[in-house]
Amino acid sequence: MTTPAAAHKARRLAEREARIVAAARALAEDQGWEAVTTRRLSDAIGYSQPVLYSHFPEGRSQIVTAVALDGMVELSAAMVAATAPDAARTGAEGVRALVTSYLDFAERHPATYEAMFRLPIGVPFASAETPRPLRDAFEAIVITLRGLDRPPADLETAAEVLWGAVHGVATLQRAARFSPGNEGRRVDELVRHFAN
Repeated sequence: MTTPAAAHKARRLAEREARIVAAARALAEDQGWEAVTTRRLSDAIGYSQPVLYSHFPEGRSQIVTAVALDGMVELSAAMVAATAPDAARTGAEGVRALVTSYLDFAERHPATYEAMFRLPIGVPFASAETPRPLRDAFEAIVITLRGLDRPPADLETAAEVLWGAVHGVATLQRAARFSPGNEGRRVDELVRHFAN
């Protein structure tokens, strides 16, 4: 049985950990991941480096993983909301909502997106240990494809290919490797490819 004092302490520790993660994320979004060091982070939030290490014993790499997990929760929620049955989006409209929600997230949170899919993190993908938000995001893709007039025979592989395609678009847009002002037509092409 948890005592009120223990519950209060656990809540305080969780709040401090959330504050550390939020500060790391804000610093990365503002100045890039190179700026996120335990020294700069401890200065930014007013905690000593030993306090940071008491929450994240592995240091920066564990903090990056925590930021990535936060991002996965947000991306998953955006994708699930965009494709939820009560959103009444099916077929090509459902694919468009899914693709748009993904690309919007990647554009609004570039450093978080980088932590999620480019930086080394302690998160297993495509396994039974994959975190629930990431599995939910993948399931949103599967459900969207299942809702097409002619769903792919191999839904999971098609979902991986769609995820890869949208990730590629997000990555290349961020790196300014695509023609500017052509975002809408790229989304149209993705939708046409997967919804026909």
